[in-house]
Amino acid sequence: MSKQIGDVILDVNNISLRFGGVKALTDISFNVKEHEIRAIIGPNGAGKSSMLNCINGVYTPQDGNITFRGKTFSHMNPREVAEMGVARTFQNLALFKGMSVIDNIMTGRNLRIKSNLFIQALRVGPAAREEAQHREFVEHIIDFLEIQAHRKTPVGQLPYGLQKRVDLGRALAMEPQVLLLDEPMAGMNVEEKQDMCRFVLDINDEFGTTVVLIEHDMGVVMDISDRVVVLDYGKKIGDGTPEEVRNNEDVISAYLGTSH
Repeated sequence: MSKQIGDVILDVNNISLRFGGVKALTDISFNVKEHEIRAIIGPNGAGKSSMLNCINGVYTPQDGNITFRGKTFSHMNPREVAEMGVARTFQNLALFKGMSVIDNIMTGRNLRIKSNLFIQALRVGPAAREEAQHREFVEHIIDFLEIQAHRKTPVGQLPYGLQKRVDLGRALAMEPQVLLLDEPMAGMNVEEKQDMCRFVLDINDEFGTTVVLIEHDMGVVMDISDRVVVLDYGKKIGDGTPEEVRNNEDVISAYLGTSH
């Protein structure tokens, strides 16, 4: 059964980003449809992470805007983006190494906690009930990511592949509509990559989460993506299905180095 791709949920319109005289992104446009896995690929320095940083409000582009669920923004801050339902993992793990797996993933629930800090600290009444509900949700994520055996382990003691799962779990704890994954498989061995691919597909399938993915492993991209946008030196050089991108002359030359 083929999955149902919905309407456009995220529309990137003519984004340009400069740092001083350096052009990181030049006039980039593409869209993301609900329930798809949308890959952003390109050689090192192509502007992929900068693009994610524009989407989740870390960078403010000088030109262009982003439309999310029909609302158009030229600037958002990361908290606003998170509250709207966009979560992100990072290339360099930004986990709390001394904290347990469950407590790291619980930090992803912060936006959804209603009771004030004082009541939270006392853990009484409504706050205790609320925390129990959040912990129950987090336990589901831990089961889903198959890290039950490590619930209480400080994250810094886990192997790299499992730390990446915890990072993914924290993003999932936000219950995002759109999940931005910045090289989720970087530095992994073949087996870890296969596991991560399975989780990404299951998140997309079972949770119905739209996924935007930066990934260097072309095999992974071609296997799991619905559509692929290709950046090179901050410009868009390809956009389409994996098959279309694979046969695009500009993309081939950028990856094989024949255009430079």
